[in-house]
Amino acid sequence: MTEDNDDTSAPEPPALPAALLEPWPVIVTIATGWLIATVVTFTVSGLQHWRPFTVAGLAIGVLGTTIFLIQRRAVRRGSRGAQSGLT
Repeated sequence: MTEDNDDTSAPEPPALPAALLEPWPVIVTIATGWLIATVVTFTVSGLQHWRPFTVAGLAIGVLGTTIFLIQRRAVRRGSRGAQSGLT
């Protein structure tokens, strides 16, 4: 049998650029898209059957952003139960 004494560890991947770690551009872009879709469904009468979906999209976006902000505040506060990586 062979012994696996591997003194070399796997190489570490490079760190991501700061622009890719910032969540706000993604949040703003998606929220703007849902807001535009909601305005369009309320102004174009032919799209009235899409209204519940666009309002739900806005509501879920607000809920998700709120959870993200609460978790981020907990990380900055140093809470033991907070997620890691949210700065």
